[in-house]
Amino acid sequence: MQIGVVGKANVGKSTFFKAATLMDVLIANYPFATIKPNHGVGFVKIDCTDTFFNTQCNPREGFCIDHKRFVPVDVIDVAGLVPGAHEGKGLGNQLLDDLRQAHALVHVVDFAGATNERGEPSDPGSRDPYDDITFLEEEIDFWYLGIINKGWEKFARQIQQEHGDPCKALGKQLSGLMVTEEMVDDVIKKLNLPKDKVVAWTERDLMDVARSLRKLTKPMIIVANKMDIPIAQENYHRIKKEHPELTIIPCSAESELALKEAAKHQLIKYLPGNDDFEFTDDGKLNDKQKFALNFIKENVLKKMGSTGVQTAINAAVLDVLKYIAIFPGGVNKLTDQYGRTLPDCFLMPPGTTALDFAFKLHTDFGKNFIKAIDVKRKMPVGKDFPLKHLDVVEIHSGK
Repeated sequence: MQIGVVGKANVGKSTFFKAATLMDVLIANYPFATIKPNHGVGFVKIDCTDTFFNTQCNPREGFCIDHKRFVPVDVIDVAGLVPGAHEGKGLGNQLLDDLRQAHALVHVVDFAGATNERGEPSDPGSRDPYDDITFLEEEIDFWYLGIINKGWEKFARQIQQEHGDPCKALGKQLSGLMVTEEMVDDVIKKLNLPKDKVVAWTERDLMDVARSLRKLTKPMIIVANKMDIPIAQENYHRIKKEHPELTIIPCSAESELALKEAAKHQLIKYLPGNDDFEFTDDGKLNDKQKFALNFIKENVLKKMGSTGVQTAINAAVLDVLKYIAIFPGGVNKLTDQYGRTLPDCFLMPPGTTALDFAFKLHTDFGKNFIKAIDVKRKMPVGKDFPLKHLDVVEIHSGK
């Protein structure tokens, strides 16, 4: 599972990434502070299933606090994209290639409108954030189109002459973007494009195919960053009303980073995604620090319900991708050989069956599958049984 953090230069992308992962990255007020992609670990926050068993889990990866389980996911932060990125401008092709394995994209946008199209600081309100939303979507759509267009005319004639299947051919050509033959087939049907006349497909048809496949393989949420600036709130409510189809998360990445750094130094007690925090030792804070933290409490947490960073990661994985969290465990024993209770938790795609989960745990478990047990209900289930969010499953195999 990989989440790609994308956006124009200088909109708070690297701040969001650092706030999500606490990785030490360069944050600077100029374009292309990030050149090479940064990789880090973020977390999906879920209600831990340990409460069902009235116990406390001991995660092998991630952590659990107050029965809130934080499940790790890979997060990649690429350099800021500029107009014409798909044509190679601003290292565009290299940066887009870095996103090939991302399952979903988190698009960080300066909702204060204080960054021009080249990623340079400008006066708040001088740019419409919606222009940045459409610009980046178009750049990625054109990137997909460019891959489809490579040798398209020759490719289309060959399919036509040999009566080949364009779904199979395009699926193979775009497999590096996690496009499947089935996805192409669904898109072609929805667009009513004739499979037997691919030479007649127009450039607009190909763009429609590219855009549809991008939405399937790189679904995007919008992070409305810099919401601590008043004009950003005005832009958020306007764009949210005008474009209800967009998933937009209000955010103040700087606030989240400040809270996590304060919590790291044990100055406050704060759980990512919460709407409040507690001071643990006022004596260690100077007046400036107290003022800043109280500003965040009153103007970000109370108004927005959170800083938005954790909400965005959760929205990408749980709401957009609709992944579910599944725990391996036993009816008679929830601990592993080291005594850790419910040590593992796996994020699985929607529609995951008991057999799919068996293969996730180990290939041999899948090949030699006998049955699975729904541990909460203490009931055996078959290989095709669809699993649900927060299920605990015991796998029985022949070896």
